[in-house]
Amino acid sequence: MAACWWLVVEKSCVNTRRRADESSKLFLSKNGNGSKAMSMWSSRQISSIKRIGVDDPRMSRIVVNNGVVYISGQTDATGKTIEEQTKNVLAKVDALLEEAGTDKSKLLTSSIWLKDMETDYDGFNDVWNNWIDPDQKPVRATVENSMARSILLVEVQATAAVGR
Repeated sequence: MAACWWLVVEKSCVNTRRRADESSKLFLSKNGNGSKAMSMWSSRQISSIKRIGVDDPRMSRIVVNNGVVYISGQTDATGKTIEEQTKNVLAKVDALLEEAGTDKSKLLTSSIWLKDMETDYDGFNDVWNNWIDPDQKPVRATVENSMARSILLVEVQATAAVGR
């Protein structure tokens, strides 16, 4: 994963940002004195974005940026009950987090869509509460929503920290 470097030039209280390779050529050619010119520049790293699982034409399965892992919404069409689908969906979440180099103990947020809040909320929470790390719970939003396919009862999307 290559880092992207930017150089920031302050001139008359106006900041101009250009790609480092383009800016340095322009600046050096205008000034002709590389060592003095470069001492006037300050640099900082802008994070690179890593995308994993890009075979779907609509989305990436995982995006990692600035130490945060974003996973796409996960569903399951094999389970018949909310409990079965939730277990399968959370297993997919675990697998994606592992692929990105993190785990559920580093979850930051979770968005949950239930097909029927009244019918499925308690069953979902029973499975969720047994799965989640009780000492590292993320913030969470749960809403009722019609699903993309009638067989789907739940969808879960999450973000997590990567690293320590």
